Amino acid sequence: MKLRNKYLALGIVPFMLAACGGDDSSETTTDASVDNNDATEISGELQIGYSAQPDTMDPHMSPTTATRDVSRNVFETLVAVNADYEVSPMLAESFEESEDGKTITFQLREGVLFHNGEEMTAEDVKASMEKWTEYSSIGRSNLADAEFIIEDDYTFVIELPERNSVILHVLAEIGQFAAIMPKEVVDEAGPTGANDIIGTGPFEFVEWATDQHIHLTRFDDYVARDEPSSGLVGEKNPQYEDLYFNFVSDASTRVSGLQTGEYDVIMAVPYDNIDLMNSNPSIETMITPSAVEVAVFNELEGVFEDPLMREAVNVGINNEAIMTGSVTSDQFYKLDPGLMLEEQVDWYTDAGKENYFQNDVDRAKELLDEAGYDNELVTIMATRDYDHHYNAAIVLQQELEKLGMNVELSIIDWAAMQEEIYDPSAHDMFVSSFATRSIPHQFPVLSKRAEFAGWTQSEELDRLLDEIKLQETQEDARAVFAELQEQFYEDLPMINIGKFHTITSMDESVEGFDELVGPIFWNVSLND
Repeated sequence: MKLRNKYLALGIVPFMLAACGGDDSSETTTDASVDNNDATEISGELQIGYSAQPDTMDPHMSPTTATRDVSRNVFETLVAVNADYEVSPMLAESFEESEDGKTITFQLREGVLFHNGEEMTAEDVKASMEKWTEYSSIGRSNLADAEFIIEDDYTFVIELPERNSVILHVLAEIGQFAAIMPKEVVDEAGPTGANDIIGTGPFEFVEWATDQHIHLTRFDDYVARDEPSSGLVGEKNPQYEDLYFNFVSDASTRVSGLQTGEYDVIMAVPYDNIDLMNSNPSIETMITPSAVEVAVFNELEGVFEDPLMREAVNVGINNEAIMTGSVTSDQFYKLDPGLMLEEQVDWYTDAGKENYFQNDVDRAKELLDEAGYDNELVTIMATRDYDHHYNAAIVLQQELEKLGMNVELSIIDWAAMQEEIYDPSAHDMFVSSFATRSIPHQFPVLSKRAEFAGWTQSEELDRLLDEIKLQETQEDARAVFAELQEQFYEDLPMINIGKFHTITSMDESVEGFDELVGPIFWNVSLND
């Protein structure tokens, strides 16, 4: 077994600000596209053992990990982040920002084809951006007042009412991302998303066998970029024909499937199976910093409308016990008050640390008395489809019971949970996670305007998010974010439990696998 610890090279995430001097704008461009097809015969299939089924294949409609991981192979965005989390063109050939930060002009790549054979134009981009802005939390909270303009077939412009220094990172959102799809698909889409799964990515959609698998196949007419692959940009050139995401919620079945050769790659390897993976010389394993484990409060109705109730939970629980129960060992987690990773030096702050991991049971009970808590039933929603979420929910229930609270668990499958969390009568809090973000605005739970499940009522958090956008230097933006993180621990839209890593294991024949906030399969080859 070969063990790879892949600690994300986040480095500095620069602002995309206008250049000084004689020019009134800044421009970012990359080299032209190249044909992805060559004389090499492509064959074979990659079988993935995946723990959860997506709730949708339309990335505009869902921020979930499963939707992200599957749909990123089918859809692409105007811009995306490279391995250092820097924004680079993807479907755009180049982009240019005005000096006042209010106008971004995108020159689109010519000759990019959708999976239906039609060429992508600015008309498709405009329709897709309008749909994404309507349905995604981050789009709605950052672009609701923007104007989308078609200058010609290959020129698309975004006009903002005021400077937004993080807008390119918003457009490069990794989770509920701004996928470009044909205008006719957008026109026919309803409130549940697109009816036809058609993008520009290196794989096209074939079949969704419910509760079994999603089958994608290599798009033979895909036109790749010619830069070296880096993160979510650059060349994409899969050296196999078919990609299967097999939905296997039982972790032991995924592990045994990898051992027997049924699966080539398995995601979400159980933490207590690391020694088993280590003992097999034909298996390679990657440990990757992944996400913040959280418990999101329902502030719209129920006991956690009261900020004293939220404070009692934050003061009383033992974060260490929950994370240990979730991922078994501190080898796989870190207790950290920061919402961002320490490696993200442009953003990281430990502001509010005095309100993190207090584990003061007596004080928590006093706060419950102050709030007038009278043994009301508290429902925690979670899923078994991700073991670490389920395990965290079990220990969280125990921690709340130690405070004298009456607690039940509501355990449902992951896809159903993505709908149920938006029903305020269905839960009082839910256990989930937020994957690594490159800017604070990509945490929808921080924004009242985003209308994310949990429904934070803090207008001050929105004000501080807006204040960050107006800053002209990263130093100033980081200072405002420190204020925001302090305010986060005052308002407590969620509990930051701790940061965890994920384990991915694969057969030694799999080459070219990578990760950046989720698996990257488009440069994999199978060395049999």
